[in-house]
Amino acid sequence: MNQADRQARAAGVEALLAPRNVAIIGASEREASWSRGVWASLRRVSYGGAIYPVNPRYSSIWGGERCYPALAALPERPDHVVVLVPGEAALEAVLAAGEAGARSATVFASNIGEGGSAQSRALGARLGEAVRRTGLAVSGPNCMGNLSAPHRLLTIPDDRIAALERGPVALVGQSGGIIMALHRTLASRGVAAGYAVTSGNELGLAAADYIRFFAGDPDTRVIGCFIEAMRDPGDFLDACAAARAAGKPVIALKIGASESSRAAALAHTGALAGALECFDAVAGAAGVARLDTLDELIEALEFAAHAGVPAGPRVGAITFSGGLKALLAEAAARNRVVLPELAGPTLARLREILGAGASLGNPLDAGFTALSSREAYFRCIEAMQSDPGIDVLLLQEELPGVAGTNRKAENLREVNRLAAAGAYKPMAVVSMLSYALTDYSRRLRRELPHLPFLQEPGKALRAVGALGRYGVAAGVAAGVAAGVAAGVAAGAAAGAAAGAPPRAMNVASPEKIAEITARARPARGGLAVLDEADAKALLRLVGIATPEESVVRSAEEARAAAERIGAPVVLKLLSHQIVHKSDAGGVVLGLRDGEAARDAFARLAESLPRRVPGARLERALVARQVSHGIEVLLGVQRDPEVGPVVVFGGGGTLLELYRDVAFGPVPLASGEAEAMIGATRIGRLLAGYRGAPRRDRAAVVAALVALSRLAEALGGALESIDVNPFSVMTEGGGGLALDALVVLRRADNPAP
Repeated sequence: MNQADRQARAAGVEALLAPRNVAIIGASEREASWSRGVWASLRRVSYGGAIYPVNPRYSSIWGGERCYPALAALPERPDHVVVLVPGEAALEAVLAAGEAGARSATVFASNIGEGGSAQSRALGARLGEAVRRTGLAVSGPNCMGNLSAPHRLLTIPDDRIAALERGPVALVGQSGGIIMALHRTLASRGVAAGYAVTSGNELGLAAADYIRFFAGDPDTRVIGCFIEAMRDPGDFLDACAAARAAGKPVIALKIGASESSRAAALAHTGALAGALECFDAVAGAAGVARLDTLDELIEALEFAAHAGVPAGPRVGAITFSGGLKALLAEAAARNRVVLPELAGPTLARLREILGAGASLGNPLDAGFTALSSREAYFRCIEAMQSDPGIDVLLLQEELPGVAGTNRKAENLREVNRLAAAGAYKPMAVVSMLSYALTDYSRRLRRELPHLPFLQEPGKALRAVGALGRYGVAAGVAAGVAAGVAAGVAAGAAAGAAAGAPPRAMNVASPEKIAEITARARPARGGLAVLDEADAKALLRLVGIATPEESVVRSAEEARAAAERIGAPVVLKLLSHQIVHKSDAGGVVLGLRDGEAARDAFARLAESLPRRVPGARLERALVARQVSHGIEVLLGVQRDPEVGPVVVFGGGGTLLELYRDVAFGPVPLASGEAEAMIGATRIGRLLAGYRGAPRRDRAAVVAALVALSRLAEALGGALESIDVNPFSVMTEGGGGLALDALVVLRRADNPAP
């Protein structure tokens, strides 16, 4: 989708959410009908335009409202059309709206373009074509209407929404029930969502279009999404990046994406990659903070709406309770949230404030001293804020239910004033338990617009941690260009250190790539595979070093190759049909001379047909055996929703058992590669665990960046790349790809 199309679709969102009038097709006198509910909602929130019921069976409706037989009979051109008729009638209504000159429509009907029914899919395809032909901006089908407070629009038939209020949160999601639950919960906590869009099956406008609109909306500070599936992942990610550039985080709860395709994966990387892990790798880099539950999503929206995004996930906390201090510490450990040790000067200042007998640390139990002295409490806040290791500060407190409660309101007003001044890092209040607000606490909450009020330590820390990681990713994204340049230089140096000539990180010409990929042979499921020799040839094109090796076709050639390379060598089966060689006895290690290599080839030729009926040994690879390296996995896997992701983790035959893996986007910057390594246990080994020598981390970073460039070059033809193991030598010694598998999509089965 080009930029002009994106701008046109953003204009369509504006037409949808700010219409000049509303026509309701399918108006019904039934008391509980959605048409009556939409009309009542518009009247209740004082919508400023005309409302036109449309149904040829009535001349008047709803207590005397004039009802029109068709859109063509309206006294003015319809602008927005609410379609409340099913199936074929919904399709005809969309076509009629286009002919009448409407700009937008909301289609409520279900069973259009969803589920396993061929009839539903066919009707969905026809509706999608009608939307394209008419140029209408359409939300739905299978949606529940929309809310736009700045334009007094409410087409959601929900009488629990008594009034509209402009606010800092915009919501969009494919489930109308979920979006309305989020809207109600935020409202109950005194947080206004100025927009709530139920996008349904997205045969017209999609989440990406709404996100772009919200990114340019002056009221919106944070965008909350409920995502079941992405119609166009690339467009969605582009929209999220645009929102991040506008300073508006996209906070999402993502469901869907079957694991069945991963269970059938040919490469180890495919079996390791999970749907949400892949989403996090790609969407996180584009500017999405993902949460696991609706409760966590509420906490994150609360925080971002009032305090923005912290620069990182390092949390400081001040409590008045040893019990809460322990709860926070345990919740942080469970949820990848860092509670850093306090710096020496911070501890000295706190000791001066709280006295020599105080139990200092993070979280800080400020105890009776801070409870009894307002001055001591705010000096503790100042001391914790000054600590260089803290990105965000949590304060034990909650909104009081009644006035005059232990100076709580006065303290909260002062904390809000400090936050508003902008000199401090983000702060938030956190309660011991979830609690309901009273009318008094909601009024007080409105006085404190710069202070988030989070509930319960576990979900509060998960939300803050996700936002902190978003803040880190945003900082990494700002330095991508510098990171890529550093990765190029590191790649050339790492190749030279590994014994290979320096190679540029730029991918070789398409002709060289095509020459190698043409040798792929068919595999199941519309895929094709390159054997190890050809897969390594592709790796060498992007500067990833491999051991000295030779393809052989007979026992004598194996002997000669072993003598030329020098012992010890390894003999490995080359086959397009047998992907995992070890399972078929196709790897023979520790061959000390040419005679041993010759005998190993002969034994493999004799045993292979017994192990794999119908198989014959036609080719093998003789390679220098490499030892003393730490083995890691490098790879790329295509996710069915978000496309290719880079994979890093512990290597060897047991990687699927331990699943010590991390994921990153394509393309990958060197800083992102560093973060992937740091997220794994094997990364600690590379750093020199318990006095062991440090390993060449730069070589791993360079290889990961190079793989992402190769994935870009292969484009839709790539299914997966599996480099397992990649042997990492001591620092400065580089690294070598000891085995590799490349799985491609056949020309008749390209990736979308």
